[in-house]
Amino acid sequence: MTDRIEELRERLAELVDLRNAAQVLSWDQQTMMPPRGAPARAEALATLERISHEMFVSADTGRMLDAAAAELNGASEESDDASLVRVARRHWDKARRVPSDLAADLARAGSLGQEVWVEARKRSDFSMFVPYLTRNLELARRYADCFDEFDCPYDVLLDDYEPGMKSTEVARLFDELKSELVPLIATASERPIDDSILHGNFPIERQRRLARSVVELMGFDPQSWRIDDAVHPFATSFGSSDVRITTRWDETYFGSSLYGAMHECGHGLYEAGIADSLQRTPLGHAESLGLHESQSRLWENMVGRGRPFSGVLAPMVSAAFDVSVDPESLYRAVNKIRSSFIRVEADEATYGLHIVLRFELEQALIDQRLSVSDLPEAWNARFYEAFGLEVPDDRRGVLQDVHWSAGLIGYFPTYAMGNLIAGQLWERAHLDVPDLDERIAAGELPPLREWLRENVHKHGAKFPASELLPRVVGSPIAVGPFVNYLKGKLSAVYDVEL
Repeated sequence: MTDRIEELRERLAELVDLRNAAQVLSWDQQTMMPPRGAPARAEALATLERISHEMFVSADTGRMLDAAAAELNGASEESDDASLVRVARRHWDKARRVPSDLAADLARAGSLGQEVWVEARKRSDFSMFVPYLTRNLELARRYADCFDEFDCPYDVLLDDYEPGMKSTEVARLFDELKSELVPLIATASERPIDDSILHGNFPIERQRRLARSVVELMGFDPQSWRIDDAVHPFATSFGSSDVRITTRWDETYFGSSLYGAMHECGHGLYEAGIADSLQRTPLGHAESLGLHESQSRLWENMVGRGRPFSGVLAPMVSAAFDVSVDPESLYRAVNKIRSSFIRVEADEATYGLHIVLRFELEQALIDQRLSVSDLPEAWNARFYEAFGLEVPDDRRGVLQDVHWSAGLIGYFPTYAMGNLIAGQLWERAHLDVPDLDERIAAGELPPLREWLRENVHKHGAKFPASELLPRVVGSPIAVGPFVNYLKGKLSAVYDVEL
């Protein structure tokens, strides 16, 4: 490593430290902070964002990037040093277009909005949230206005979560996905499935023990991980040896906490599996949220709701709640297609329709074709069209997700993209590990975890999804593998040819 590359690494390591400090404050806000701490927390986050932004976009950082690039000496594009310079340059080129005041305003507004959202959701009162969502959208448009090389404002926002992806490509993928999901849902849901074993009285402390046991099977390490409660489940990390996941609890339905914990543990395994050589650099956290979401969806659904793992899970559920649950009944119950209001509790088939709805509404809000005041009405109308359900209140409608409150606009499409990527990875993993189902059925999850670590996790942000997927599965993001997987599963669950 040359002196110039080392100088760049030192600068970027300090920036990662500042990022981690802000992430700790954000984690605390969602898990530990008392409600009245919100104003001070928002100012602290704004200050940290201003400091890190000014430090990153400075001429000194640009000079370090130029000097490091000149001293790569023909290093492979796949090397850590070349990847570091390439990814840091991309971030620098984008960040330097954004004024520091705007960066700080975005951080402040996201923190304040999130806290108001918690109370608005609790009261099911969208009017409380209107000024904060209006502010976040205004700031998102100002941010988008900093760039003129994108096809539309929404593409600027999407690029922050899925580098290089265009909204037109997302729309194409979603149209194809929707054309497959709608008839599949209609055919399968005509047949009844008994899911009564999922509903009843399940004490929260017993749910905690069950969720902890299951995520430990997946790879949760008590020496490097925490699991806490949150209004909206999420995962974060401050390096591969400090991973935080959360879930939420419902005494009448254990599926929410259990599969929520598996979902967030999938995210955590990604962060924990990034190579040590990439820590304290911009490569040390996954950049493609579609890839990130593929990990959580794969573990939650393809493993957690799969037939092989149901044989492992059923006795654990039986022991946790002093009930008798057989694997086949559990497998069918947790894969029942059922239109529901809450995205994070949706079945695999209807989940994608939730994301299509949010994607379309986000675009309309950013383009100002839809006003904030009209959002609940638009949400309810589109929800009825997609699911045939009348939304009973804002809490189960437009206020159910945290993202808009935190300013995470452009994030939602990556959830459905994660399903598609998970389908491709699941297909490839079975080719590379022929006895994968048998290992999962025996409760042996390390073979899958290590395959994912070797092929996805260890690379961190070195490659966007558009490059990593062809390397691993031989093709770019595609709808087919996920749909084939879903048809195979639901054909077995519903005893019908799909």
